[in-house]
Amino acid sequence: MLPRYGERSLAEVMPALAAAIGVPGIGMVTDLGLQPARAAALLLVDGLGSDLLAEHSADASFLTSLATTEPLTAGFPSSTSISLSSLGTGLPPGGHGMVGISFRAAGDALLDSLKWSTYGEPHPMDLRDFLPPEHVQPWPTVLQRAAAEGVHVTSVVPREFRGSGLTRAALRGGTFHGVHAMGDLAAGVIESLAGPGQRLVYGYHAKLDTLGHLHGPGSLPWRMQLRLIDRLVETIVERLPPDGMLAITGDHGMVRVTRHYDADVLGGLQHGVRLLGGDPRARHVYTEPGAEDDVLASWQGILGDDAWVLTRDEAVETGWFGTLGEHIAPRIGDVVVAMRGAAGVTRTTAEPVISGMPGQHGSLSSAEQLVPFLVAIP
Repeated sequence: MLPRYGERSLAEVMPALAAAIGVPGIGMVTDLGLQPARAAALLLVDGLGSDLLAEHSADASFLTSLATTEPLTAGFPSSTSISLSSLGTGLPPGGHGMVGISFRAAGDALLDSLKWSTYGEPHPMDLRDFLPPEHVQPWPTVLQRAAAEGVHVTSVVPREFRGSGLTRAALRGGTFHGVHAMGDLAAGVIESLAGPGQRLVYGYHAKLDTLGHLHGPGSLPWRMQLRLIDRLVETIVERLPPDGMLAITGDHGMVRVTRHYDADVLGGLQHGVRLLGGDPRARHVYTEPGAEDDVLASWQGILGDDAWVLTRDEAVETGWFGTLGEHIAPRIGDVVVAMRGAAGVTRTTAEPVISGMPGQHGSLSSAEQLVPFLVAIP
């Protein structure tokens, strides 16, 4: 499933919300069917896939009642740091340059884009000074642009994200409102929408994704968390101002991985490989000089029908990343891998924690790509 950049992808959400509250000068905007409002909030539920929501509609009756429009596509890779950057900037991954959970941002080392640290080391080093997030992702965010127009902009997110590399790269701008749990998340969104003037609010909830990784999507713990989120959304909607709006979406869906290709064990996945980035469902393979053809053939032969394995040029031409900005191409692997079915390329030595998790995401399946776009008005 190719991302629908420029039509119905996560990159269109924040520009559409900003336009709905009357923010000028944000260029060509897909309106996504939104009506004008004075104040608008987006609640991003990490791991809320459209297929999963439909499959478990009995656990989310209120969310399901809002599902009256077709889903959006997350973008590639369909993982958090990439999706949040598309949301924040209004650009596809090829535009904002956050192309993987780990990718080659400069030199010959991998950046962990979630923690903004070195990747694959026993003692990761904070890279916020060495690789300033504002340089890695230099485009102004929609939040910044709205605040510059006099809009009251607030991010209602876990307090530990204040000043994080990903926050600075993808969601800088406006007032940071740190929260601890669902209660102050709901209160923060409600309070931020209140008051006079144009208001734009971004809220984030992480725990559905966490339980999907740990227990598997659709597991009982995952379903119980979905029920709590359903009530969270209903609570916010009950208290929306009369000229307010709440939109809800996810950053990706999730699949249960049962077939593992361990790149730390299989020699055929190591020969000619200089760096291996990404995550189990979407890999950037950076090759030794002159080894691209051999690596491509080896990965295609070993993974077979369990993956799409393309060169960088093929992946770009096919539309996986959207239009590429200047200097972005070297961040993408010489070989790019998107897993199919229930397969994943794990690394039990370099990535022992995530390799053991049943729930994964990042690839191009509908279960990972499609996220709901739900809108509630009073």
